[in-house]
Amino acid sequence: MDYDVIVIGSGFGGAITGCRLAEGGMKVLILERGRWWDKKASPDRTPYPREPSDPWIWNHSGPERQNGWADFRVFPHMTVVQGAAVGGGSLIYANISAEAPKHVFNDGWPAEITYDELKPYYDKVGAFMNVQKVPANQWPKRTDLMLRSAKAVGHEERFELLDLAVSFDENYSYDLPDPFNVETHSKRINNPQGEEQGTCVHLGNCVIGCEADAKNTLDRNYIPAGMKHGLQVRPLHLVTNIEAVTGGYKVSFDELRNGARLPGALTATRVIVAAGSLGSTELLLRARDITRSLPNLSSFLGRNWSSNGDFLTPALHPFDVIPTRGPTITSAINYHDGSFQGQRFWVQDGGFPDLAWNYLKSKSAEGDMHLRARLLIEAIQTLLQGADPLRGIMPWFAQGIDAGDGVLRMRRKYWLFGERQLHLDWDIKQSEAVINAIVDKHKELARATGGNPIVPPTWTLARDLITPHPLGGCNIGSTSANGVVNHTGQVFGYPGLYVCDGAVVPEALGVNPSRTIGALAERTAALILAE
Repeated sequence: MDYDVIVIGSGFGGAITGCRLAEGGMKVLILERGRWWDKKASPDRTPYPREPSDPWIWNHSGPERQNGWADFRVFPHMTVVQGAAVGGGSLIYANISAEAPKHVFNDGWPAEITYDELKPYYDKVGAFMNVQKVPANQWPKRTDLMLRSAKAVGHEERFELLDLAVSFDENYSYDLPDPFNVETHSKRINNPQGEEQGTCVHLGNCVIGCEADAKNTLDRNYIPAGMKHGLQVRPLHLVTNIEAVTGGYKVSFDELRNGARLPGALTATRVIVAAGSLGSTELLLRARDITRSLPNLSSFLGRNWSSNGDFLTPALHPFDVIPTRGPTITSAINYHDGSFQGQRFWVQDGGFPDLAWNYLKSKSAEGDMHLRARLLIEAIQTLLQGADPLRGIMPWFAQGIDAGDGVLRMRRKYWLFGERQLHLDWDIKQSEAVINAIVDKHKELARATGGNPIVPPTWTLARDLITPHPLGGCNIGSTSANGVVNHTGQVFGYPGLYVCDGAVVPEALGVNPSRTIGALAERTAALILAE
């Protein structure tokens, strides 16, 4: 075998298992489809995208030509947004590090996985990523609005600041001269892994790459920590197949170089699939149904997919909100007790970067833009007519417990013709109640503070949703009859083959999922090392 372990993907599942197994003395390689990004260009790094001509888009049909920052997968009634980077989704997520509510584990999980079982691993992830809350003297105006709205509806006790994977300077303040100047106010520090970062100056660019290096992404902690123990990382390596061979597995891939796909293959005793809910599920579906290199994978593969109940309602308020300043999300109002319309969810403040807003404005009139994206942008533009878009808008956000009944499968585009592609069967009927509850709560909270909420026509007219938090497809189960992997993440019927990412989560969490994925990864790595 070429390696003890090959890890496919470098998000929360892949980076953490790769790091821990390398620390444990194993020879580990991470194959990552995306680029290695940074704030400045270098021979092996691409600068964060900023201009319209920069590499923003990952093209699933032609990644050798377009292998940019974000991957948008469009299915009937559902669009999924994913990162493509060394560090995976940690580069495009909103920094939230949240434990799942205890009630989530009461049903749908194998008996071995409980909140109490995961708690030490939750703590380990939080400590390693140095999570912090926004300091009291640095609340963005959105955070103030959240608390005011919670008070206005009589739910102040439900308001909570969230743990963020961001490095803050307690002495920073919006009252400083030119407060958003990185060179002046972002302090250079060494993080717990010895990597140099900066402190947050509230630029608002969390989801498009932090120029201050204040975001504690996986390429700033777990990945360099693993590299100190021999972990190897190869960006722009798109895995195409996994095959069981004597002594382990053969992993085939295409290296994306100079507009071409250069095929290659390596072997390992163990393989950890960590390509995300869609990526891991698609790879295993291909191995079972197309190449037939893993023919005995569970018939449950592809089932119980969830959007995690994500929903966004923009509202215009008659005072400054300034969603382009501060960490993208800072706080929540918690309804996970089911007290509102019998549904479990929480509401968060949202933000967006200046650059993204300007780019979307310029793109909204283009005819080649997907209809649901154009509808959402035009709804926001209608909302902001006559207003300064950088001041009064509040993007009310939420996650909730949806039905988690989507099914991923490989299907030909034209019935009997064409290449088989990943398809999502998604029926909103069983999840409509939680989305409607979220919409109603968004309206209530916005109006309680004088806001004018506009529910996107993508929902009201088409019942279309967008999620950055896809879950499921390779679910944890007690047997192959109700899951794809066991409680350790090992694939039923294939010793040494693991899945370790959002694909294994068997139901919606109703909160940002990164820390739960990280805790499961820490546990999987610990169990492998204990063998």
